[in-house]
Amino acid sequence: MGIISFQGARSKTKKQDETPIKVSDYMTKDLITFSPTQSVMEVIETLVKHKISGGPVVDNNNQLLGIISEGDCIKQLNESRYYNMPIEDARVEKFMVKDVETIDGNLNIFDAANKFIQTKRRRFPILEDGKLVGQISQKDVMKAALKMNSQHWRDV
Repeated sequence: MGIISFQGARSKTKKQDETPIKVSDYMTKDLITFSPTQSVMEVIETLVKHKISGGPVVDNNNQLLGIISEGDCIKQLNESRYYNMPIEDARVEKFMVKDVETIDGNLNIFDAANKFIQTKRRRFPILEDGKLVGQISQKDVMKAALKMNSQHWRDV
């Protein structure tokens, strides 16, 4: 008598697409952006209204200037209270992060996930020819993983 396997029937694995899953396949293209001259209060209203945690700051030519986040806005609220200064005068350009790390849209989604882990960032802008074309977030990477719904990741 031969050896009996108690693992049960295995589902047939689908032949996966040979092309790597790219960041550009899952990035958000319809972005809410901010202007450097916009007030911080307007940014706070927009973040709350759209349930987002931050967004890119761009000029009139859609060139990336920085990123403004909830944390940046909270810092401004705190400083405003501490120094008893009106927040209406606070502009995005003063509180945005200017040294922004970007990511290549052709990068494999798993390499992007690794970059999120290494840098502890929540989002990366994607530029093409110096212009903002999208943004990838940690949530976008998780959506990609759900969409793949694979039993293993070796071939991706």
